[in-house]
Amino acid sequence: LVSPSPTGVPLSGVSLSVQPPRGQVALGEHLVLSCAVAVGTGPLYFTWHRKGSEAPLGTGPHLELHHVGDNDSGHYHCRVSNGDSVAESVPLNVTVL
Repeated sequence: LVSPSPTGVPLSGVSLSVQPPRGQVALGEHLVLSCAVAVGTGPLYFTWHRKGSEAPLGTGPHLELHHVGDNDSGHYHCRVSNGDSVAESVPLNVTVL
């Protein structure tokens, strides 16, 4: 177990936002997921995940899906690490219309 450094603040309050609203996107349209951290210090590392998919979908605070397809619907979440701690957002359901 690695004890957090005295200067590091553990991550918390990871939240997702999405455009278009409510994660409802038309087939072939553009979807942008954004991940924000309310509390935490240090360099932040973001990875994106979809339920049922092993490999990370992307890194960075935003995930953009161009030309959304039927297989892009599902539950997405972001995972944030600052080297000391890791936090995850609540999954967000994306629906392809």
